Order: sequence, then C-alpha cells, then structure tokens
Amino acid sequence: MVIETIKQRIVEEGQNLGRGILKVDHFINHQIDTRLMFEMGQEMARPFADKGVTKVITAEISGIAPALATAHSLDVPVVYARKIRPITMTGLVYVEIARSRTKGNDVFLMVSSEFIGEGDRVLVVDDFLASGATIAALARLSEHAGATVVGICAPIEKGFENGRADLLCFGVPIVTLANITDMSDGKIVVE
Repeated sequence: MVIETIKQRIVEEGQNLGRGILKVDHFINHQIDTRLMFEMGQEMARPFADKGVTKVITAEISGIAPALATAHSLDVPVVYARKIRPITMTGLVYVEIARSRTKGNDVFLMVSSEFIGEGDRVLVVDDFLASGATIAALARLSEHAGATVVGICAPIEKGFENGRADLLCFGVPIVTLANITDMSDGKIVVE
C-alpha cells in the first residue's frame, strides 16, 4: 500500500532539519523514486476521478513531480506556476505571492493566461501541505483566471503547521497521504 510505504520512507529516510523543515530529498524532492511517485499520483488522483478535472496546477520546482504523476493518472495536463518570468511568457499573466518556508522569503508565482482560464476545473497539487501559503496562492491564481478549483492534494502534510485550516476557505476536498503531527525535539511523528 502506497500510504504505508510513504510513511515508512519518511521515518527511515526523512531528516528533521529543525524549524519544521523535513528533508525527503532521497525520494521526493531532489532525487525522485519514480515508481513511488506514480503510485502516489494514482492514490491522490483517485478521489478526484469523477470531478471533471481539466488541469493540475502546481509550483515549480518541487511540486512538478507529484503534479505530473497525479495528472498522468487523471489524463490531463500539468500547468506549473513559474517563479521567474521567462521572455517567452508574453501576454496576460496571472500572479500571486506566497511565502516560501525553505527559501525564507516571498516568491512570485506566475501562469500565462494561455494555459488556464474559464471553464477549467483545477486540482492544486504540491509536494507538501505545510503552512498552506503556496497552495493558497495557486488556488487564488486559478480563481483569478476564472477557473474552478475542485480539490487540493499533496503527498505529505505537516499537520502541526495548521495549513489545512487556512485552506478550508476554498470549500474543496483536501487529500494528503501522510500526516506529520510532530517534529519537535528532532522527532518525525507520522500518522
């Protein structure tokens, strides 16, 4: 079962770097266990199979792998918000700001109007649900474009940061596969 596997990998390979930062670079962020990632994508897509999802949206870079795996299971495209506007991004651009925990500053998230708009039914996917700042910014960005957010998901939730509570305002299902309830004193407690 993929849920038990991810919990086991977090406990065995995850590193508590302090200040609520969890390093899972061996299988999700820096190096990706592709088999596990696509199994997680199937599991995250399952509750949204009948929601008419037309796009999965995420933020570069760490959100791309879980978003791709989830979108693959739903057979829809992935749109990822850029943090730096390339010269190829012309025309109308939707922009939101989110606080980055790992970078320690605000980041701009940008999506071209070419790739999201009215009629789209969007599933927001990220690697972590922690404070909820990035996910909320992606949901707001989607709504500014005229799209309908139908759900939120992430492989790992840091429940102790209460980000889920800040996302309830979107009124959509929130799906995570593993919930970390405590990272105090060097621990990693996973439900």
